[in-house]
Parts: sequence; C-alpha cells; structure tokens
Amino acid sequence: MTGLNTQKIAFIGTGLMGAPMALNLLAAGFDVTVWNRSPEKTLPLVAKGAVSARSPTVAVAGADIVIVMLSSGPVCSDMFFGPQGIAPAMKKAAFLIVMSSVGVAEAEDMAGKTAELGLRWLDAPVSGGTPAAAQGTLSIMAGGELGDVRVVSPVLSTMGRVVHIGPAGTGTLAKLVNQLLVATTIAAVSEGLLLAEAGGANPAKVREALLGGFANSRILELHGQKMIAGTFEPGGPAKYQIKDTRAALDAARKLNLELPVLELADQLFSSLVAHGGGDLDHSALFLELKRLNKRLPEGSILTP
Repeated sequence: MTGLNTQKIAFIGTGLMGAPMALNLLAAGFDVTVWNRSPEKTLPLVAKGAVSARSPTVAVAGADIVIVMLSSGPVCSDMFFGPQGIAPAMKKAAFLIVMSSVGVAEAEDMAGKTAELGLRWLDAPVSGGTPAAAQGTLSIMAGGELGDVRVVSPVLSTMGRVVHIGPAGTGTLAKLVNQLLVATTIAAVSEGLLLAEAGGANPAKVREALLGGFANSRILELHGQKMIAGTFEPGGPAKYQIKDTRAALDAARKLNLELPVLELADQLFSSLVAHGGGDLDHSALFLELKRLNKRLPEGSILTP
C-alpha cells in the first residue's frame, strides 16, 4: 500500500507484541512490510494493508526503517549478522530499531557492527505489555543519537511515548531497570495476596482496598487481578521474564553491584519455569509461591 507517510518500514517479528505495534503503524498510514517466522501470524496485518515478505532480507530491501521485535539478543544478532542476516541487505543510512529486550553488552556490540555497515542504530525497548501495544501507549526507551531519535519519533510515537535515554545501550539499560521493578513487584504482590488468602482475608477485597492507597501499582491492578481470577494467559510469558532478570543481574555484576532482591526474584521465576510455568503469564509467580507453600489447587499446571 502507499501510506500517507512516505517512510517505508519493515517490521520483523509479529508475535504478541509485534503484531499490534505494526497495526498502529498501518493505522497511521505508513507503508509496512512484515516478516515472521510463522507466516500465518502476518495474515491479520496483510488484511489491514501490510505486505508479507517471503524472507527477512526481502522485507528490509529498500526500507527506510527496520523495526525488530524478536525474543532475545542472540536471536536478534543472528537475524542481523548471521549467514542470512538482514543488516547487509539494508540500504545505507537506514535505521535499525531494536524494540526487543536484549542485554546491554549485546546492544552495544550490535550498535557497533551496525555503524560499521553504514546504518543508524537505536535500541528502543518497550514497556506496557500487550494492552499498551494495542492501544499505542507503550513506554519506549530509546538509546542512540538524539538526532536520530528525533528523526524517527513520528514513527515511534504511533506506538507509544518516546523518551531518549542516552547513547546506544542506555535504552536497553532503562528496560532492564523496568524489568527489575516489574519482577520484584510481581513477587511482592504475589506474597501479599497469598498472605491475605492464608490468613482468612478475601484477596479480592484486600486488593480493592490497596488500590486506593500508597501500595497501589499497575502490577497490583492488572497482575493482581490475574492472580485472584487464576487466569494466566501470557501477556508476558514467565520464560522471558527470566531472560530479563538475568540480563539485569549480568549488567549489575559488571558494575560490581549486589542486587539481592532481584536475585531472589530471578530464583523464584526460574523455579516457576522449572516446574512447568514457562508459558504462563509472569503473574503466575503467584502459583509458584503456592507450590512452595504446598497450597497448589487441584489440577494445577505446575508440578509439585
């Protein structure tokens, strides 16, 4: 399609987060070419006017901006610089914007390789989950040149609110701070609701009371409701939470920092995944705490 906006965009990775993000680009009138490892996931986008490419290198050919939403740093690196990598197929001075959660060292390394190929790099991870992705209200943390962020802000702004953090890698660092806070707050909310339940208080009423006070948070509001309802369809799968907590711990170690609360949260999420909860929403940490306390309900997906 010929968009109302003249920049051509390639979007690589149209999964839970990528698909609604790409839909917002289409709604804003951009030309969008999409590629996903599972081609059927591009069909809703094609129905809205996107072009589905037969390969990632075909998708990026001629694109002004390439946006990537893949599962991890190694997957991104292979996509860019592997045997079938897209970076050499991109036109000179095009933008490579990685909105995936990756490690700080990974982002810095990929930014350097990107620059050697004459491309412009931004690490621009997001927060807000699938609801914010659908609504176009993501928090976007951008690392790279300020001038580059300004150039692509009209594109990124269709997906959420953009904040320039600093040079390459700092957007990723900001996302790790975000993930540290998310992981540890999920753990705290899980413990609080379990304590309420075990003590004979109605967890739903406890949550309702806390929403009006100083302990209120988006985690208590959204994830707390999932814990109470027992619905753990993934917005953010637990197996990816571990990726982020470990990347944050790795960054901390390189800075000679001890982060004991994060270390405990990482251990809890690792245990959740080890007992069968990797594909559940990260709010299912509530189940892991029940498992540890031998309070799992009958028929739970987790192994004892």
